This record gives sequence, structure tokens and C-alpha cells, in this order.
Amino acid sequence: MSQIVSDPRNCAVHRSGDGPKVRTAALVVAAGQGLRAGQPVPKQFARWRGKPVVRHSVEALVGAGCEPVLVMIPEGADAVAAEALAGIAGVQFAHGGATRQESVRLGLEVLAASSPDRVLVHDAARPLLPGAVIERLHAALDEHKGAIPVLPVVDSLTHAEGAMMGAPARREDLRRVQTPQAFRFAEILAAHREWDGPTSAGDDAQVAQAWGMDVALVEGDEILHKLTYASDFGTTRPLVRVGSGYDVHQLEEGEELWLCGVRIEHTHGLSGHSDADVAIHALVDALLGAIGAGDIGQHFPPSDPQWKGAASDRFLAHAGKLVTEAGYALSNADLTIICEAPKIGPHREAMRARLADILSVDIAAISVKATTTEKLGFTGRREGIAAQAVVSLSLM
Repeated sequence: MSQIVSDPRNCAVHRSGDGPKVRTAALVVAAGQGLRAGQPVPKQFARWRGKPVVRHSVEALVGAGCEPVLVMIPEGADAVAAEALAGIAGVQFAHGGATRQESVRLGLEVLAASSPDRVLVHDAARPLLPGAVIERLHAALDEHKGAIPVLPVVDSLTHAEGAMMGAPARREDLRRVQTPQAFRFAEILAAHREWDGPTSAGDDAQVAQAWGMDVALVEGDEILHKLTYASDFGTTRPLVRVGSGYDVHQLEEGEELWLCGVRIEHTHGLSGHSDADVAIHALVDALLGAIGAGDIGQHFPPSDPQWKGAASDRFLAHAGKLVTEAGYALSNADLTIICEAPKIGPHREAMRARLADILSVDIAAISVKATTTEKLGFTGRREGIAAQAVVSLSLM
């Protein structure tokens, strides 16, 4: 029935309040075919964000101290499962059954040889597993025999009568159920052994409740989204992207000085084909670099007369638009202006506000600071001003 990749070990230890340590195992349900996702292999073994789906949550459970971690897989999937989880210590495989409930029961029977105190039962199709959710589940198990993560329902609900709207449902009384679901091991094993309900039990909390177990609710997390359809695999874009930019312009008499979209009174201004706002130019390059869209010269070539004397806020607005179209939002921008003069401090908040306005973000996402080169180099000789920018983007 089972293929053991590593010898059974003692389960991971957790301290229950100030009491004795408890050992926690994990059971990852990955025995389905998952064909709705449109992948050439069951979705739990398909690659998602750089690695097989199942590997994400198994790594999280191992990192949270669960041992062993037993992964229930389909018959005939031994090789693909071993490849997907290669190199992770403390992992075991066992073949699942015809239904989810049967797969979990079979897995619990295998784990019984390790005599864990607790078990986390998790769906492999939920790859992103926050440690904070696991901690909340452990805290709930200090007082209860079972606990599950849930989220509130925010949309209006109704019962369906065929294709027609039926009676409304009270969303205040409903919750969206997620995994992992946590239980004291002996009790959930007994519940599954005695289960005589429908073969299609939706989750282990239903089995536990039918057995008479009280199941506590803890706060879940939207990141625990379940991969179900082909569209869930439609992007391989990273969650976070980072870009950097650097620019230099020469100081000359008779030029206006623009920095971060703010005009500053000074004896000299910056020269360039546009308004030569060196700070915005560095920020534009950072944004374009973060999404792999080249640099400012490609989008606004200095050889093009239409950009002569142009306000650089147009360049920044364009870069911000490209970031949004790429599916990202600006998390934060950190901009450093390098010059001996003028003093940046008196203008810092106006600069932050102007950049935030151009990019349509909260001012808290924008940092502007200044430094000198201790009178060394061209900036130290007041021949020019340099700027460097670093940005981080998050997937929307």
C-alpha cells in the first residue's frame, strides 16, 4: 500500500503552552488526477512558479517542523512524485484511495506507526502555505481536538432553484473552508475509521464533526487559494520583481533645476534633452528594468525632437502605466539623489508627494533621500547631479 522514501522518524516537536512538547505529522493529499487544470500531468505535479505544485506546501510543512510529511499519490505516480519532491528530508509516499476520504484514512493508518500527537491534513493544490496559519492552528489545538482555517464570505449569496434565484442565504453565517486542517491524531484516526457517511466527504472537518468532534475556526489566508483550473496556471510571473536605475546630468548656468518633478531655485540647473530631471530618469529606468521593458532611452530617445524640453513626469507616468499593464503594482521606491548642492532636505516631502501623485500610489511607498560624495568626483566638484533608484513590484 505504501512506498516509504525515508524511514519513519519521530514527529516534529511543538510546545503546547507551558506544557509538554507535542509531535506533529503532516499528511498532504495529492492522490487525485487534477485534469481540470489542463496540465499533461496531474496538477499537483505540474510546475507552478518555478517548481512542482506539491513541492511548495511540502517545503512549507517541513520548514514548520512537521515530521514525517506523508504525501498521498495516485497509483503509478511513484516516479513523478519522487522527482517532484527530491531532496526533501522526512518525506514519505503512500498510494491513495478512490476518494479523498479514503486517501486520508489510508494515510493516517501509515502515520499511526510514528505515533504523532497531532496531524495537519493539507491539499496539495494549495501551494502557498503561510506559517502564521499553521501557528494559529497549533494554538487552537491546545484547547480543541480539531481546528480549520476559514475566511469570511464577502459576496451576497442565494440558493439556486434550477436556473432561477431562490431564497437568499445569510453570508454572516457562512465561511470559506481551507486547509491545512489540524487535529489531535488519535481522534481524527478514530473518526475516519468509523466514517460511514457519503464517500465524497468534502474534507476532514466533516468527518470529524460527524464523529462528534467540535472543530474550532481560525483565521485563514487568501494566499491559500486552491489551484483548480487551467487559468490558475496561466502565468509563471514571479510574485515580486525588483529593478534599479542610475542617471547623471550636468549642471549648467541658465538651466532650470527639476528634481522628482519639483522645480528648485538654484544657481545652476541640469542640462539634457528633456527637463533633465535626473531623479525621475533613474526611477523610470528602475521601473522599466523591473518588468524587463528596456530603459528610458528606448521609450523616449533623445534623438526624437518631440521630447526636447519635455517634462519628465510624462516619462514616469508612462513607466507606471507599463508596470500596471504587466500585472504589477509598485510596492515601494527608494530614490537617492547624489549632490553637494542644493540641499534636498527642505524639498523631500514635496518630492515624495509629487512622485506618489504621478504614480498614483500612497506617499508611504516613496522614499527620497540624499547624500554627497564628500567633495570627490564630478558631483563633489558640483559639476553635476547623480541619482539612483531601486523599486520593488508585487504581482496584482
